[in-house]
Amino acid sequence: MKTIWILVLVVFYNGISLNGVATNVPARPPFVSIGALLSFNSTIGKVAKVAIQAAVDDVNSDPSILGGTKLRIAMSADKSGFLGIIEALKFMETDTVAIVGPQSSVTAHAISFVANELQIPLLSYSSTDPALSSPQFPFFVMTARNDLYQMAAIAEIVDYYGWKEVIAIFGDDDYGRNGIAALGDKLAERRCKISFKAPLTPAATREEITDLLIKVALTESRILVVHTFSSWGPVVFSVAQYLGMMGPGYVWITTNWLSTLLETDSPLPAGTLDDIQGVLTLRMYTPDSELKRKFVSRWSTLTSGTTAYGSNPMGLSTYGLYAYDTVWLLAHAINAFFDQGGNISFSNDSRLAALRGGSLHLDALNIFNGGNLLRQNILQVNMTGVTGKVKFNPDGNLIHPAYDIINVIGNGIRRIGYWSNYSGLSVVPPETLYSRPPNRSSSSQKLHGVIWPGQTAQKPRGWVFPENGRHLRIAVPSRVSYCEFVSQVPGTDKFAGYCIDVFTAAINLLPYAVPYKLIPYGDGVTNPSCTELVQLITAGVYDAAIGDIAIITNRTKMVDFTQPYIESGLVVVAPVKKRNSSAWAFLQPFTGQMWAVTALFFIIVGAVVWILEHRLNDDFRGPPRRQLITILWQVTCNIICSLIDCSEMVPPHFIFSIFFQILSQYLSFLIYI
Repeated sequence: MKTIWILVLVVFYNGISLNGVATNVPARPPFVSIGALLSFNSTIGKVAKVAIQAAVDDVNSDPSILGGTKLRIAMSADKSGFLGIIEALKFMETDTVAIVGPQSSVTAHAISFVANELQIPLLSYSSTDPALSSPQFPFFVMTARNDLYQMAAIAEIVDYYGWKEVIAIFGDDDYGRNGIAALGDKLAERRCKISFKAPLTPAATREEITDLLIKVALTESRILVVHTFSSWGPVVFSVAQYLGMMGPGYVWITTNWLSTLLETDSPLPAGTLDDIQGVLTLRMYTPDSELKRKFVSRWSTLTSGTTAYGSNPMGLSTYGLYAYDTVWLLAHAINAFFDQGGNISFSNDSRLAALRGGSLHLDALNIFNGGNLLRQNILQVNMTGVTGKVKFNPDGNLIHPAYDIINVIGNGIRRIGYWSNYSGLSVVPPETLYSRPPNRSSSSQKLHGVIWPGQTAQKPRGWVFPENGRHLRIAVPSRVSYCEFVSQVPGTDKFAGYCIDVFTAAINLLPYAVPYKLIPYGDGVTNPSCTELVQLITAGVYDAAIGDIAIITNRTKMVDFTQPYIESGLVVVAPVKKRNSSAWAFLQPFTGQMWAVTALFFIIVGAVVWILEHRLNDDFRGPPRRQLITILWQVTCNIICSLIDCSEMVPPHFIFSIFFQILSQYLSFLIYI
């Protein structure tokens, strides 16, 4: 009996009874170690450091979140390149179950391979490179908005205003290149494209930026997308202002680095604000809520004594909100991990153990045994934070991606609309649209008015004729005849004519620049062969041709023709001469030879009629004078009646035909009498 009671006590000691089922749950540890990789000298890093520490304190102060377990966080500098990788490896030498970060997408690419091997989840609120969300990095969790959606928003803005080509200015690293590649794909979906890519090294100097922007100014597009870092992004606009590229006709669109700078370092210096007037930028959308308002009201207390640059107070950016929610997301996942029987334990990696003895001590890196379970719980979290609903879709991205579209005006900013992956561009907050059916028709896409660079409200055309672009070589036949269609103006290299006017009108209707050069084809003495001209187009000598070139079968097999804009049909070409009109003008076409031939046929027909009628018809008998008059009259009447009867006339003319026949019979009767 004592043995039975001992067993019962052991069961109650090692487990709890849930819904009548006994479940063994290990005792929770007093602390769980997590890490954070931050760039302390950056705008994002300074805000994130305060937000992450505040989130850890809030989680630890609420026993209901982790059941008495507390988070122990260690922060380290997310340095660039190789040093950033080393800092991440230091965390993984300890019993760290997850890492908040890294802040840099470049570092995230490198240590994600290590995270896959050691099964330690990485939760980054700022590494938004679209390539990081691929199945190649299962242990990398993006807790902010994927840049894939940001590029989709920019592509829809470009398409909304009717532009077709943009210029991309970006940092030449993984973050910049992958972001611009995503932008190119999204533009291609809307029949737009990146016409010129302008990469800048992460450590670009002002001179290098100046040289690059000079090349940009010589191109045709005036729609510029800047995808870079807030550290040297303002220098781009400073140089652009110096080069006169912030005036009318230009359109500048930036990714959310500029809105982060405006929020964190507000107010910006007057010189910086002057450089970005009229710029459009994006900001990750966070709906208004009670949780958000409370955290924003706490921010001044949390940052007391902390400054961003000099004496400017450090503002709260959306990255700070996402960093705060990332810690809460991890806390909920760890709680679910413990509820499912998860245990914090590590084991040696057999593949790394083979490297034992080296000075790098890689064998000190251990595999987190519960890494897969924790990762699954992270992706299954469904909570409401300061950024709104926090839940992942099957692709591993946060649901309901949306952005504010901001226009920099004067000393502040103005929101001109929203973009959401649900309904596109709108002036209505995205959460209002989620209750309605998705509507992406062109009529539903709306934005408020924009003040463009140069303080103009008129939408820029978006392109100019480039200074260094390749000109289309367009051949123009140097004709001798029909100069009204196309001809070269004497003494110049210009052309005039109806075909040139049609071509110029079509060029002016295009929404982009088409530089071209008209080149004469022919010696100007004889008409050139249009077939040979078409063959030169296929050979690459010319890009196109303008002129009255007939569309015939063998030519259509070699080149494409426009729709015919001259329709002549069946015509008779005759010289235009001024003649004096009179009642006898109808006799003018008759020449002497024609009168002679007509008289000869008249006599021949009369003779034939007399031969046929003389033996049978009494009217053709009698004196020679009477027979001659009868013959002439019958021939005349028959010719007139035949002309009238054989012609294709309307019914009223048949009345005249009958009248002439009656009149001829009556006159014959008078002559006979």
